[in-house]
Amino acid sequence: MSTVVAQWLHVFGLRAHVANNIFFFDEQIIIYPSGNHCVKYNVDQKWQKFIPGSDKSQGMLALSISPNRRYLAISEIVQEKPVITIYELSSIPCRKRKVLNTFDFPVQKFISMAFSPDSKYLLTQTSPPESNLVYWLWEKQKVMAIIRTDTQNNPVYQVSINPQDNTQVCVTGNGMFKLLRFAEGTLKQTNFQRGDIQNYLAHAWVAEDKVIVGTDTGKLFLFESGDQRWETNIMVKEPTESSKNLEVVHESESLVEFPPVSSPVPSFEQIVTPSSHNQLVMPRVFAIAAYSKGFACSAGPGRVLLFEKIEEKDFYRESREILIPVDPQSSDPSQSDKQDILCMCFSPSEETLVASTSKNQIYSITMSLTEISKGEPAHFEYLMYPLHSASITGLSTCIRKPLIATCSLDRSVRIWNYESNTLELFKEYQEEAYTISLHPSGHFVVVGFADKLRLMNLLIDDIRSFKEYSIRGCRECAFSNGGHLFAAINGNVIHVFTTTSLENITNLKGHTGKIRSIVWNADDSKLISGGTDGAIYEWNLSSGKRETECVLKSCSYNCVTVSPDGRIIFAVGSDQTLKEIADSSVLREMSAFDVVYTAIVISHSGRMMFVGTSVGTIRAMKYPLPLQKEFNEYQAHAGPITKMLLTFDDQYLLTTAEDGCLFTWKVFDKDGRGIKREREVGFAEEVLVTKTDMEEKAQIMLELKTRVEELKMENEYQLRLKDMNYSEKIKELTDKFLQEMESLKTKNQVLRTEKEKQDISHRERIEDLLDKQNRELQDLECCNNQKLLLEYEKYQELQLKSQRMQEEYEKQLRDNDETKSQALEELTEFYEAKLQEKTTLLEEAQEDVRQQLREFEETKKQIEEDEDREIQDIKIKYEKKLREEKESNLRLKGETGIMRKKFSSLQKEIEERTNDIEMLKGEQEKLQAVIRSLEKDIQGLKREIQERDETIQDKEKRIYDLKKKNQELEKFKFVLDYKIKELKKQIEPRENEIKEMKEQIQEMEAELERFHKQNTQLELNITELWQKLRATDQEMRKEKQKERDLEAVVKWFKTDLHNCVAYIQEPPLLKEKVRGLFEKYVQRADMVEMAGLNTDLQQEYARQREHLERNLATIKKKVLKESELHRTDYVRIMQENVSLIKEINELRRELKYTRSQVYDLEAALKLSKKIRTQEDQETVPSRDLPRVSPIRRLKEQEETNRIIEMQRLEIRRLRDQIQEQEQVPGFHTIAGIRLPSMPDSDVNMMSK
Repeated sequence: MSTVVAQWLHVFGLRAHVANNIFFFDEQIIIYPSGNHCVKYNVDQKWQKFIPGSDKSQGMLALSISPNRRYLAISEIVQEKPVITIYELSSIPCRKRKVLNTFDFPVQKFISMAFSPDSKYLLTQTSPPESNLVYWLWEKQKVMAIIRTDTQNNPVYQVSINPQDNTQVCVTGNGMFKLLRFAEGTLKQTNFQRGDIQNYLAHAWVAEDKVIVGTDTGKLFLFESGDQRWETNIMVKEPTESSKNLEVVHESESLVEFPPVSSPVPSFEQIVTPSSHNQLVMPRVFAIAAYSKGFACSAGPGRVLLFEKIEEKDFYRESREILIPVDPQSSDPSQSDKQDILCMCFSPSEETLVASTSKNQIYSITMSLTEISKGEPAHFEYLMYPLHSASITGLSTCIRKPLIATCSLDRSVRIWNYESNTLELFKEYQEEAYTISLHPSGHFVVVGFADKLRLMNLLIDDIRSFKEYSIRGCRECAFSNGGHLFAAINGNVIHVFTTTSLENITNLKGHTGKIRSIVWNADDSKLISGGTDGAIYEWNLSSGKRETECVLKSCSYNCVTVSPDGRIIFAVGSDQTLKEIADSSVLREMSAFDVVYTAIVISHSGRMMFVGTSVGTIRAMKYPLPLQKEFNEYQAHAGPITKMLLTFDDQYLLTTAEDGCLFTWKVFDKDGRGIKREREVGFAEEVLVTKTDMEEKAQIMLELKTRVEELKMENEYQLRLKDMNYSEKIKELTDKFLQEMESLKTKNQVLRTEKEKQDISHRERIEDLLDKQNRELQDLECCNNQKLLLEYEKYQELQLKSQRMQEEYEKQLRDNDETKSQALEELTEFYEAKLQEKTTLLEEAQEDVRQQLREFEETKKQIEEDEDREIQDIKIKYEKKLREEKESNLRLKGETGIMRKKFSSLQKEIEERTNDIEMLKGEQEKLQAVIRSLEKDIQGLKREIQERDETIQDKEKRIYDLKKKNQELEKFKFVLDYKIKELKKQIEPRENEIKEMKEQIQEMEAELERFHKQNTQLELNITELWQKLRATDQEMRKEKQKERDLEAVVKWFKTDLHNCVAYIQEPPLLKEKVRGLFEKYVQRADMVEMAGLNTDLQQEYARQREHLERNLATIKKKVLKESELHRTDYVRIMQENVSLIKEINELRRELKYTRSQVYDLEAALKLSKKIRTQEDQETVPSRDLPRVSPIRRLKEQEETNRIIEMQRLEIRRLRDQIQEQEQVPGFHTIAGIRLPSMPDSDVNMMSK
């Protein structure tokens, strides 16, 4: 194992789609799933403890806690198999008590679980298509009963056990509400569904045999023993105009929260959408939680209703409404509270209610607050802080502050503090955020959005953009270690910017695929990049060129990092290996053992390395890398890890994943060499604040001070008036109470006399009862004594009978013995006589004797056994009789004891009656005190009614003023609408011209495609002719070589023939020489034929050559003519393009001018709104002015720009092809004709 160790510290996140995902362990601690763990979170002390999931787990599906808060059951998928793990929460740390992983029935996963009231049994529900309901004795891993709940593959949402009965079970699902009872080893359904089929989403037990059930259409049903007793509908309430105005007035009158102008406070039109667009949708009841007074249920997005039981009835009435508040940091506040509540739970004391939502948020509310807010809906608060609700795509940290920056697909940017484990800043945007990088100082941040790359300031209460770059979909960006540069990726290009002048200094091009990861070396002189094209490049920023490269096309790299000394690059990718690269070559490859590494990070000391996997685990290993499987693997996330980082001091590891969770880890090396890096300077505490914000806050403070002074004066005056009123009322009350006291004293005297009379009557009754009791006891004792004597006499008689029977049986036994002895003597005499007579047949007689002896012994044994059986039967009969007599005696004794108990119980009843009398006296006194308190409340309520009447009159006056101002604003709105219509009329002809230009561009594109096809055809013809020419050249060379060979042979023959002529005078020698010549030069008979053939071949060759030369000359002429035609066409197209570009530029100028006019009008509208708010800060109009949004026209302009850029690229490509063709031999340009050069503005546009 590795010496590098990581420990969990804190997690920011929630997995909302785990069934039953939040509950209380005790009054301060809640348990919820996060990543691949369950977290115990202390609400007061803010600490977390972790319950890790199983090894190789693929994620949790459902949770359940036992009623005694001792056991926690977790349903998981481990290596594609379902597993239920039961933890013991009382042990520290929590340990596994039992694991259920072997099943005798088909199962894919367990989707819901519930413990029995005594925590001995566990109820589990499997997913379709099996849909088995299993009743476990979990301690012994024994299945007590199993039943299939559904046969139509409908989903089952929740199962539960009656909290007061182990054997009663409830199951709800789509078209399913079943009550079952466990009896004789089976689960049997006890109810029958009647009426319409509903989609039952949730249920809860509210009494011993009562269940409340919610549906997806906003209906609540109360079932008692399976029969429907009550039904209600939850309706969506549309806020009225007066309530909307009151909400706005309350916002303006708040004395605590005054956000600055820069903060994204939602405007009125963002909060309240028009009623015409709001279609009423029936709320779905996803969660129900029962408590002592009634139950709470989710009632649509962002809404919870509390129902209380009506006394002496089985019905419930709605008592309170709790809402999720509007989030001011959201880009669309009207949608921030539109999240479904999936799970709710009350604390053991029912003081707090906790709820989890579909956007991974946890809210809480104290129940005492709901009682204070009478008539108005209460609001939830964040239990901890707002969490990410989608995959986290970006992660960064800085040096000077303990900050973590994250961005997510939920369109938010969040700044966390890993020392205090809190959320510092949070803001949502209109676009998705893909990457983020935090400046080393902690004051700036670069974020890559879907539309732009933004450089932003981190203010004290806001994240504000101050520079934007037109880089779409930037997936990776990073500040340099010194902070003076930052790099951003645009597809396969790396743009490097400086943070001083905010300009683009270099662009690094070379990757053919998308770049997935970039990293700076320690001194910021080099940049390392890796992408999906399998290439890893090391760039030198001073020259802008590649220094080293390593390309492996079979691997798509996910992440790269570099060693602290900058010599070695580490990369992980899709080939399931970790590569160690140096000097453009792979030094080592370490296997990932059947997982894909998605992230890698190395410590600044160079001794620790951490990698993240596609299954959500983290592996900690030591550097240099081990040869074998030596690493520590930790369960972390429930999805692939997206980013990993180490803090500057190598103390903390930060990890994020697609499950939307952020983990912080404490890391250290057991060897401890070179790991600790003590900080010379502490973390900075400076924050950025704009001057306008400071001035506005100072003004607000002054206004608040003056307002507080005015309120003090008003309160003092009102208090004096109230004191006067109260003193008068107190006098009146004292007089009333003195009169009531006297009347009560008289009543008490009357009651005392009645009480004395009742005491005397009770004593007389008690004496009579005691006398009767004594008489009855004496009578019973006499009767029992007589019965006992009779029974004793019967017992003695039975004993005498048994003795007589024993004596008779002993006599019979003696007689039997005597008869047996006489018979034996007679037989012996008879056989002696026979022996004397028949000595010859001795052997036969002996055999007969033996047989007879055997038979005699058997008969003897049988007789003895029969006698023993008879004796035993008689004994058993008499013993039974004795037992019956004894039992009857015991019964009589029991009856006497019962009579004594009755006597004692009567005495106790008498004592209880006396106690009841005393209790009634105490209750009488309490009721009197209650009467007094109620009278006080009545007087207070009367005062409140008077105050409310006064406030209503003030509000009515204010509403009348608002209506007047609204009429004036409507007049102003009519004038502005007329101006906007005139501007639209001016813009429409321009849009028509743009459409005509688009059609012309499309026609030109079709012509260009046709010319392109002709060019490609001509290029193919030219290549074929060139191939034919090369073939003819090769044949000509071969023929020339043959000709040279033949000429050499002829020369040799001439020399040899000349030598033969010297022997012309000597015929024999001449003959030998001629014969030698013949053998040397004429070796085969076909030589003569070859000579004839060579002449024919030469003639054919010459003829074909002439033909090919003629064809080549005609083709060259055609190519020249067609090239001239193409050139003229290209010149014409270029001229038309130039004219079109000029017209487009003019149209752009006109569009800018019209846009500026629109923006001026919008600014005028906003100014009017500001003037309106300054005139009356406490009022807001009921309707907002319409605003012209030129988004559609901007989209059309972007499309025209894109088409023009494509045309330019096509023209550039055609120019390059023409230049290539000009370089071809035999292809020359026509003198005096050149294509016109593109204007500088167009070139700049293409470079951008």
